[in-house]
Amino acid sequence: MTDPRNSDSAGSKGPDQATVQEHIFTSQYNRLALLDTVPEHVMILDTTLRDGEQTPGVALSIDDKIKIATALAELGVDVIEAGFPMTSAGERESMRKIADLKLGSRICGLARCNKADIDAALDCKLDYVHTFIATSDLHLTHKLRMTREQVKAKAIEAIEYAKSHGLTVEFSCEDGTRTDLAFLKEMHQAVQQAGVDKINLPDTVGTMSPPAMEELVKQLMTVTKVPLSIHCHNDFGLAVANSLAAVRQGAKQVHVCVNGMGERCGNASLEEIVMGLTAFYGTKTNVVMNRIGYTSKMVSRLTGIPIPDNKPIVGNHAFAHESGIHVHGVLKNPATYEAFSPELVGMRRNIVVGKHSGAHSIREKLSQYGMELTEPQLTDVLEKVKRLAESGKEVDDAELVALASHVLGQSVRSRHKITLKEFTVFTGLNITPTSTVVIELDGETRRSSNIGIGPVDAALNAIKAAVSDKISLVEYRLSAITGGSDALCEVSVKLQLNDEKALSIGKSIGTDIVLTSVDATIEAIDRLYSRKNA
Repeated sequence: MTDPRNSDSAGSKGPDQATVQEHIFTSQYNRLALLDTVPEHVMILDTTLRDGEQTPGVALSIDDKIKIATALAELGVDVIEAGFPMTSAGERESMRKIADLKLGSRICGLARCNKADIDAALDCKLDYVHTFIATSDLHLTHKLRMTREQVKAKAIEAIEYAKSHGLTVEFSCEDGTRTDLAFLKEMHQAVQQAGVDKINLPDTVGTMSPPAMEELVKQLMTVTKVPLSIHCHNDFGLAVANSLAAVRQGAKQVHVCVNGMGERCGNASLEEIVMGLTAFYGTKTNVVMNRIGYTSKMVSRLTGIPIPDNKPIVGNHAFAHESGIHVHGVLKNPATYEAFSPELVGMRRNIVVGKHSGAHSIREKLSQYGMELTEPQLTDVLEKVKRLAESGKEVDDAELVALASHVLGQSVRSRHKITLKEFTVFTGLNITPTSTVVIELDGETRRSSNIGIGPVDAALNAIKAAVSDKISLVEYRLSAITGGSDALCEVSVKLQLNDEKALSIGKSIGTDIVLTSVDATIEAIDRLYSRKNA
């Protein structure tokens, strides 16, 4: 797991559009398929805090919601759907606190077409409401038990009520993609007459294909004069494709969730939508793209939903290369085996060592740790790597560094520049995790305390503060070796000192995650300073 705080661009506004396009290597045939109906700019409504929180197993605290909302605003999303006010008092409290922050993004609340729901949104100090009612015959007959006229009247009444209270109103025909087309157009016309500001088309159960979506949006654009938005679910794995299809025919806003979270199979993924719009259409958004990796990792950590390794854009394998042929090509010109530069989205290229690796892979990987080998030494390391990999053993960076150190005749940890003398950490319910460390660095005793998101974070922050030099945590990996409450865990960390290009790795195994993390970090720092003073 790459630590999101590692992104050097975490606070920047990101590169301009011309620079972005220089780092995108998609097919030239995409330009042949562009239509005049594609907007130059598309708004992004993020519903991670509402639809995303409906992911099974996710329950965010108020503090977590505030952290995510702040990150989304810094990312540059136009609208944050912060929740469904009528859900609970806790939901309303979190939304009020988010609204009070006066973030750069608009803060929106979901509401059914009734006064009570809209009043709840007003109670949260919101100025933007997303109201909805089902319109498909399936929902009218089996869920609402209402006629089309009753549904239309209820929608008009809700929109007029919300507008009378000064709210910006976005309206959705729930299950719109399974609604009779004539009635769907009728609803669009009626809500526009009622004063709606934006209309959203939900593919509620993800039942559309991209060609069908294009045709439907094309039809709706003939009667929709306010901005049209699109909200797609991923039941057939087509949420992103359908959203891009809608934009192709003129939709000016896309609903997304970070990491594609959401009910059942999830929603359209923020990172894939933004990169798809940019790469295929040249369409601009307000999203700061080089903050995408940071935001993705942060949301994953707070929700407890891991990012699949092969997840496009933000997965650990998105820019990973093992094959010798691929690595050779990427090192010569990244466009050979990458669709765009990882730096665009705040990610890093990863050269993976394994049985498919060649000499270029080994040389590049070891150079990241400041290690230079002769050709015979490189051949020796490569042979050892292949033997290990073919026996079924994973050759991670720590293993590779150890192999190379052996070939070079070095001890893996020949010098002890830093020693941990004392370590404490305090954490608990409603207590900010705090850690104190005492280290000895080059014979000098140093003490430092710091806080963090959790006990591991607090401990690592305290160690970094004690060292004083700017040390960046590039990667932190935790894996279980055995099962049970007393399971052995393995922690590996990658660190970078100041602005040096070379990395350092530390690895430790133990039953206590915090202590094991501290041991791995101390080992990595020791290697950094041993190399620095060599």
